[in-house]
Formats: sequence, C-alpha cells, structure tokens
Amino acid sequence: MILFNRRSFLINSMKAIGATMVASSFSCSESSNDNIPASIVGASVATGHKLRFDKLPEPALTEEIDTIIVGGGIAGLSAARFLYKKNHRNFKVLELEKNIGGNSAYGVNHISAYPWGAHYLPIPNQENSEDLFDFLKEADIVTSFNSNGLPVYNEYYLCFDPEERLFINGYWQDGIIPNFGISDQERNEIKDFLLLMENLRRKKGIDGKYAFTIPVDFSSQDTEFTALDNISMAEYLKHKGFTSSHLNWYVDYCCRDDYGTNVNNTSAWAGIHYFAARKGDAVNASPGTVLTWPEGNGFLVKKLSEKFKNDIISNQLVYSVNVSGDKVHVDCIDSQNHKTLRYICKECIMATPQFITSRLLNRIYEKRPQTTFSYAPWMVANITLKEFKDRKGAPLSWDNVFYDSKSLGYVNANHQHENSYHDKRVITYYLPLTDSDPVNERKKLYETDAQYWKSHIINDLSQIHPQIDKSIENIEIWRWGHGMVRPIPGFIWSNERKSARHNIDHKIFFAHSDLSGISIFEEAFYQGTRAAKELLKKSKV
Repeated sequence: MILFNRRSFLINSMKAIGATMVASSFSCSESSNDNIPASIVGASVATGHKLRFDKLPEPALTEEIDTIIVGGGIAGLSAARFLYKKNHRNFKVLELEKNIGGNSAYGVNHISAYPWGAHYLPIPNQENSEDLFDFLKEADIVTSFNSNGLPVYNEYYLCFDPEERLFINGYWQDGIIPNFGISDQERNEIKDFLLLMENLRRKKGIDGKYAFTIPVDFSSQDTEFTALDNISMAEYLKHKGFTSSHLNWYVDYCCRDDYGTNVNNTSAWAGIHYFAARKGDAVNASPGTVLTWPEGNGFLVKKLSEKFKNDIISNQLVYSVNVSGDKVHVDCIDSQNHKTLRYICKECIMATPQFITSRLLNRIYEKRPQTTFSYAPWMVANITLKEFKDRKGAPLSWDNVFYDSKSLGYVNANHQHENSYHDKRVITYYLPLTDSDPVNERKKLYETDAQYWKSHIINDLSQIHPQIDKSIENIEIWRWGHGMVRPIPGFIWSNERKSARHNIDHKIFFAHSDLSGISIFEEAFYQGTRAAKELLKKSKV
C-alpha cells in the first residue's frame, strides 16, 4: 500500500531496542453477526461473461466516428485526454461499467468517499515523462516548480501524518517494516536488505539507463538486471542469504500489495522494482511520499476525464472489433436498453486487458497466446463504522497493516478529512487471493456469497479490534476477478509482453497497464498516452 521508508525504520529500530512489550488480553466477541448488512457490489461480471457464453447479434444501427476508445480505465482515459489536448476530439470512450475508472473506481456514502481499488500515487520520478507532470499540473496536484525543476505538491493531497503502522506482537508500531519485538539479528538483516535495495535504486546498466525505473520501458535492458526476471523473489532472497522470517514476511507483503502475487510467484526483477524503481523528489515532500484522496485514485479519474466526460458512454459491452477495408468496425450492446450499435471508425484504441482484447479481436487474427498474461483476483470491502475503538501503540494511520495476516489490512478513507478525528469512519479492507492458482482463487471468489466474506472480514479485523462487529453499520464487497496483471517469473522481459503493444495495420492500437507488466497508475497513464501518440503519428502520415 505504501513504499518502505528506510529512515523511519532506522529511527524506530532505536526506539524498539529498549522497548518493553506491553501485554494486552482481549477476547473476540461471540455475538452473532447476522444483523450486519453485507452486500456484493460491482463489477459487471455477468455482462462481461457474455463475451464467453453468449452469441451476440449483428448490430441494428451504425454510426461513423473518427476514433473509438474501448475501456474507460486509467489507460483509456489517458489516451482520450491526450487526443483531446491535441484537438483530435471526434472520439468516444466506451465503458462496460456504469462508472469509469477500472480498478480506480470509488464509492461514497454519508460519511466519506472511499476507494474500490487503487488508492494512492507516490510522487513520480523526475525522469518520468513530461506528459505525467503536465497532467499533475493541470489537476493542481503539482502547484509549481522551483528554479531547479523540482515540483511543489499541493499540501492537501500529500498523505497526512501518521502515514502507516503495523500490528505486531500485540501492539501497533510506527511504520510497516517489522520492528517491534524482533531480534537484533533480524533487525540488522532488514537493514542490510534495505541498503541493498537503496544501492539498486541508483544502479545503472551498460546502456546508461537506471536498472529499475518507471515506466518499465525506460529501464535498462542490461542482462545483468533483466536476468533477474527469470527467477522468483523467494529465490533471490535465498540466494542473497536473507533468512529472517520478518523480512520475508515484509517482502511477501509488498509483492501481494502491488502485484497480487507472493514471493514464490513474483519475478525477482519485479520484486526489486517495488523497492528500487521510485526516485521521486520534490520541494515539499521526501522520496516515497504518497498522494492520496478519500476516494483514492478515483480523484485522478475525475481529473483525467473532466474535459471530455460527455464523450464517455457507460454500460457498453463491446463484443467485436474488426478491420473492414480501411475502417474499423466496433460492435457493442447497451447493457441497459439492449440496443446494438456498430461504430465505423478510422482507428480504435483497445484500452482493455489482454484476456478481453483477445476475445474482441478473434475475427481478424488468431488469439494472442495467453501463456504468460496472468491476472490476480482480489476482494475489497468498504466497512462503515459508527464508532472506532483502537488498540495500544501507534495511532490510527492512513495505512494499517496486520503482521502475518492474509489481508493487507485496511486504509482509513477518512484520513485526508480535516475532521478525521471523528469516530464515524469508513475503512477499506484489501485481500489479494494468493493461496493457490489464480484460476482456482477466481472461481472461489465468484462462488462465495457476501455472508462468507463478511465472516472472513470480521474474523480478521477482530484479531486486532475485538468486538468491532458491534460498531459496523454495513459492509460492501467488491470482487475483482482480474484485478491486475501478475509479474510472474519470465514475464516482464518476455517477447510476448513487448509484442502485445504492436498496432494492427496502423488502425488498432493497444493501451493498458498489463502491457507494462505492472499495474500502477503511472504505467497505465504511460501506455494510454503512448497509444494516443502512435495514433496521431499515423494520422499525419
């Protein structure tokens, strides 16, 4: 959920050396949870599955347009934004869901807005594309630049203190790197690991590029580093002699957090990328600082789309994309009124993940091999509390993590509120499903009901907040069957990933974060902008 902070770890290490563990005895409530409302909301699984099981009709109507963008996630919106800025405005964005944003979707209730997925943006690297900083300036996230070109960020959007804490050994500690109640030997091993990651953060390849950076395409292709893609992060840790159980838990947590994978099935290159890729600097923020909002990255969705929101059409199931002569035919059905329509356009941007893209394009070429494009299932829940009772230790933070839990803990959606001290709040609970193969986990996700997940959530939270069930007003659950692409060993630097972005006949272009192999905002923004640039370059020929 948040990057490691080495300075914070070192400071807290000194505090913890002399700390005395405070024993607390709590018992979980045995009361029934039947009276707590729980429901499953979004996404449109049944509608999306029509691509697999239903024979869809020929379109009844046609409409001509210059450009269609399929998919209203961050990549699709970034592509649309760039086209709009360059006065290429005869386009439509078609989105399957009622609301745009993809895994940056958000909700709102009487207490707060809250995220359904992606919920923060670390301050970007200075070497990132000027397009991203242009957008951040446009959105008033960056307010100015100093004489050295360093950005000044809007203070209201920088994560308020305290940022993060970890529940470990019966106590809340500052920071999420295990520190409280661990041995000096393990503490030293963690320091060694963080120093190694810091060295790799500044390392460059023989091509002069950083070994690990964002976007992924800007990283060095020196085989000294790309070879790390062929082994798992677990193998890398073992090879380097890192045996600390607390360190291994922390690295595993980081893999689950950003990738929906664990140390055993995360590419070592991707695992290191989590720690070594970010080099952001600012006038008023330190490296690793995050930008966040009550609605998470839903805030960025609103800012990306505000100038062309009338060109976004929701509830549109696109079921075929086909080249016909010098045109592209995009067939869709409105899931609300069931009307079918064929857009006849000059070009199309597919801002869809590969497992969808291959189904939509199966009329014009063989499906792309799906041997390495793999997607992580997630369960996310927003829990409305009428009051909040905490345990001893570090105060309630933005990011609240449980040591040795299968979940990632919860984010306090109220954290950026000026009245965040109020007891009523919404917390967002994240659970990547990594116990087994993602196909099996996905099946389990869709076959289990709200009552099952309610019990799981309450049982997990009760270990840290006894009798929390008495404070819960309701629980809303979102199932992400394909939440994000998984950077499994051999994927990041595979020919399959790199070739998947190649356009078809200069008419169909591709934009999605899975083309980067890492599902973060910057990668989706980059892929969308890149596809739009390719399209405009083709239009000028």
